[in-house]
Amino acid sequence: MPDFANPFAGKVPAGKLTRGELVRAIRLDLAAEEEAIHLYLAQADATEDALSKAVLTDVANEERQHAGEFARLIQLLTGDEDKWLAAGAAEVDAAAAGLSTAEKAAPPVKETPTIGTLKQ
Repeated sequence: MPDFANPFAGKVPAGKLTRGELVRAIRLDLAAEEEAIHLYLAQADATEDALSKAVLTDVANEERQHAGEFARLIQLLTGDEDKWLAAGAAEVDAAAAGLSTAEKAAPPVKETPTIGTLKQ
């Protein structure tokens, strides 16, 4: 998990969180999900064991859904998150527009089996 300064890590705070404190806490939750995704996919990429690869990939995908839930909650709680995300996306789109098709092309993604695709 990310090691951000968190005065109430491991215990419930004495009072209720303010909206700002809640948003910061959920941002930490989002960061933890992203870190978990990275960890599980790196482990899946590093193994030849098909079952382990499938389980790790499946769990990583579940964490991706959690990340989406936290990101959406932040959008609803802040009221302006969409503006900042859109501005960042526009900057990337502008940078991408200046690249050739070959430069934009990502290397092919190899299919990683998930639990549902393993042969029994």
